[in-house]
Amino acid sequence: MSQFKHFEITIRAYVAQVSFNRPHKANALHMEAWEEMQQIFEKLDELDEVRVVVLTGEGKHFCAGIDLDLLTGQNSYLDIKCEGRKREALRRSILKLQNCITALEKCRKPVIAAIHRGCIGGAVDIITACDMRYCTQDAYFSIKEIDLGFAADIGTLQRLPKIINPGMVAELAYTGRHVSGDEARDMGLVTRLYKDQEDMMEEVMQIAEMIASKSPLAIRSTKQMLLYSRDHSVPESLEYMATWNAGVLLSKDLSEAFQATAEKREPKFE
Repeated sequence: MSQFKHFEITIRAYVAQVSFNRPHKANALHMEAWEEMQQIFEKLDELDEVRVVVLTGEGKHFCAGIDLDLLTGQNSYLDIKCEGRKREALRRSILKLQNCITALEKCRKPVIAAIHRGCIGGAVDIITACDMRYCTQDAYFSIKEIDLGFAADIGTLQRLPKIINPGMVAELAYTGRHVSGDEARDMGLVTRLYKDQEDMMEEVMQIAEMIASKSPLAIRSTKQMLLYSRDHSVPESLEYMATWNAGVLLSKDLSEAFQATAEKREPKFE
């Protein structure tokens, strides 16, 4: 997967590490980078040699969100003389960015965000689409869009209230203030806090490798169920769970797990 210009990708032991690679821009993403991110996660969804994805950032910061050049480029819509077509084009542009982030959520493999230093604006949108989030002590988070004169529109306001207290989401979205790593852990935005990036990556990769050692079919099923349950009632989710497992439960992974347990060895899944 060396064809991507704005990301570094390595795959080892069924774990893909995907790193934002625009350090000269604090990993802020222009349109080409957003499109690459979508392509990467759609590709990883299909690769059998990948069972877990760890998302990181090269350089001093995790990600500074949307490149300001992309935002100022929205002025090009003013050149469209028809008001209806102008609004339609702007709507399609927003939906396109939303889809770039939704690609992380749609990826059947668990996506783990490992965050250091700045996680700003569009980067918060990105991490809310991840399955798990970990950060360093010097990390900070900001829903920065409010300071730029618009409401965050590519995922934060829709996903973050499902992760942390909605009242806290409102405070952060209205104020744009920085949230420290300690506060992010206390409010449940991240699962664990580490003293530095080295410590974080060591443990996050251990967690990723542990997940990768499990049945890939069971892991994919679990992600699907967690996402479905987030957006549906308990009775609906139980009904869906029964139907889903009726389709996938009697798998080779199940028999291999039982056999490995009986033989006191590590299972080997396809």
